Amino acid sequence: MTPQQLEERSQQLEARISTLERELAQMKQMLAESLQKKEPWWLKIVGTFEDDPTFDEAVRLGQEWRKSAK
Repeated sequence: MTPQQLEERSQQLEARISTLERELAQMKQMLAESLQKKEPWWLKIVGTFEDDPTFDEAVRLGQEWRKSAK
């Protein structure tokens, strides 16, 4: 491998490492923000299926199945 090829590969690796470091920093920031929130995750989805006939049918079928399994 020529010195020029080595230099090109080195620059490519440095660019990739730089990208990975930047993305890792972003992920750490997102995780830190997520852990700081006091609100439980399930509060975000409360009421999602309100007045949803498909969900109501799924609940009914689940109840029916549980009764039949006894």
